[in-house]
Amino acid sequence: MRFTPQFLDELRARLSVSEVVGKRVKLKKAGREWKGLSPFQQEKTPSFYVNDQKGFYHDFSSGKHGDIIDFVMETDGLPFAEAVERLANMAGLPLPAATPDAARHEQRRRTLHDVMELAAKFFAETLASRVGAKARGYLADRAISPATQLQFRLGYAPPPPERFALKEHLGKQGVSVEDMIETGLLVAGNDIPVPYDRFRDRVMFPITDLRGRVIAFGGRALEKDVPAKYLNSPETPLFHKGDNLYNHQTARKAAHDGAPLIVVEGYVDVIAMVTAGFAGAVAPLGTALTESQLALLWKMADEPILCFDGDKAGQKAAYRAADLALPFLAPGKSLRFALLPEGQDPDDLVRSGGRGAVEEVIAAARPLADVIWSRELEGGSFVTPERRAALEARINELSNGIRDEVVRRYYRQDLAERLQRTFAPEGGGRGGFAGRGNFRARPGRSFQPRGGGSANRFAGQGRRGGPIPASIPSGPYQAASPQLAASPIMRGQRSAISRREALILQSLINHPWLLHDHLEEVAALEIAHPEAHKLRAGIIAAFANDHHHSPDPSAQAEKMRADLDRSGFSQLLQRVDRAITTQAVFGAREGAAPDDVLATWNQLVALHRQWHSLLRELKDAELALGEDPSEANLAWLRDVKARMAEVDGTEALIEGFGELSGRFQKSV
Repeated sequence: MRFTPQFLDELRARLSVSEVVGKRVKLKKAGREWKGLSPFQQEKTPSFYVNDQKGFYHDFSSGKHGDIIDFVMETDGLPFAEAVERLANMAGLPLPAATPDAARHEQRRRTLHDVMELAAKFFAETLASRVGAKARGYLADRAISPATQLQFRLGYAPPPPERFALKEHLGKQGVSVEDMIETGLLVAGNDIPVPYDRFRDRVMFPITDLRGRVIAFGGRALEKDVPAKYLNSPETPLFHKGDNLYNHQTARKAAHDGAPLIVVEGYVDVIAMVTAGFAGAVAPLGTALTESQLALLWKMADEPILCFDGDKAGQKAAYRAADLALPFLAPGKSLRFALLPEGQDPDDLVRSGGRGAVEEVIAAARPLADVIWSRELEGGSFVTPERRAALEARINELSNGIRDEVVRRYYRQDLAERLQRTFAPEGGGRGGFAGRGNFRARPGRSFQPRGGGSANRFAGQGRRGGPIPASIPSGPYQAASPQLAASPIMRGQRSAISRREALILQSLINHPWLLHDHLEEVAALEIAHPEAHKLRAGIIAAFANDHHHSPDPSAQAEKMRADLDRSGFSQLLQRVDRAITTQAVFGAREGAAPDDVLATWNQLVALHRQWHSLLRELKDAELALGEDPSEANLAWLRDVKARMAEVDGTEALIEGFGELSGRFQKSV
């Protein structure tokens, strides 16, 4: 056929439905869709809908439904071939030559897809066999269940000395060596007399296209002394690494259904995120993000979240992605950046903290403008006018690289206002660089907002153009109050264990009998710090394995600490002790009376739950005030802060009560 499925898919990828339909129908945004009056019959109320994510239109008044090709055929009365040619011209896509060779090429691709499907089945069968025991152990260690293995069609390539296992298997199925080489399944070359299997002793991750067809593989080595921990298929007629995403098909549907689109680094990270409930997770295929992959992301979501490790390498990757995206920004199309706790990847975070830990990291994702601004100020000294001028020149150069005129104008405004606020005179004048005064840069850690978020769009006027009430600060409110900035949510859980979490753990260690009646309550507590989360699990395991509980509370505590030491938690126990900066909470200490222990426990748990609930409400209130600086939102924020202060005050009362209780115990 002249127009292969691949050509038509490329045509649909280059042209959105709203772009094609919008040339004939006046469309208005309606949630994730567009709506307008039917082009097929007269109507006064819009019943014609366009969905770019799903790639179709639907007219409820006439029942007509289809993609961009159907629309042009219906509205212009063109045959299929002419409709495709017109759309290809609109997209700037060269038409394929209508030759017998093109038909043979399409048949060839179908044959290669069949070969990849046979290979995927072979790897899956090998994983389930006796030979795959080591690979199943690797997956079990990463909490990838058998059901998840089936969902992602995971497999295993046999270990050495096998070099021809896949080659021989496919040969028995009638697959030629040439086809195996062309799909990248075999390694061949002039200096290789006998082609052999590319993948050996690796956990296999099939990579599929948007139709769910296997087009390549990623292989994770199980031995440490191999040249490459991860090995991908080479470029083939089916697979171009920079033009595909892992889990693309599933994530596209999830993103359309409202799930956040999250970009992580590797295959296991994607699987961990999906298992934790984030179905819109994807990964580039062993390379830094490419322009083509960025375009794919923006077809699925307006603001994908790039989730990087919290170390220097992760920051560099974030900066590279930001530089890549800047020229291609369009109205409504941007990126957000989430940094993980240092030393953890998404797989680690999911296993240590579950869905809640990931949600906290995602909730703290920063806008692209913040990342660019942080990068430019990071580690810089701007004490002289010349250095500030150089910074301004870099800022202007960055914004000039944005191709869209409207976005470029808003970035110039936003970055200029950040610059002005950052180097405002000490006296607080409005002059920015103008006027006299001692200029002060406000250095901060990466990804923290400096002097404001997006452009100061509310300065001097309300949401509807009127004056802002005097009680509301001019400029956008920053969602980084001291309480929120100091919380594990905003710190990425890299801080010390909080005192409250340490007291909860200390109570369980010193009084294991609490677990008899409160085991489910302990297991359900939100523990933000990953190390505290691990210790909680160790405490529960030690309690569950102790089948001969001593009636002596002191003996129980001694055995609990001994069991935790044997399990490798000795350093964590020391960290918990260091986190408790006061000894006034007597009910958490050894030797406390059971009634005091129970009273202290109930108060600690109640405060812990209340604090986490207030932190979530604080984020909502600060974000609401940033979007709409109204009196109502300001009052909401103040109310949340007041209630947080009450929680702090109640904690102080607990300490006071504990101190009095301890003195009473000693006096008796």
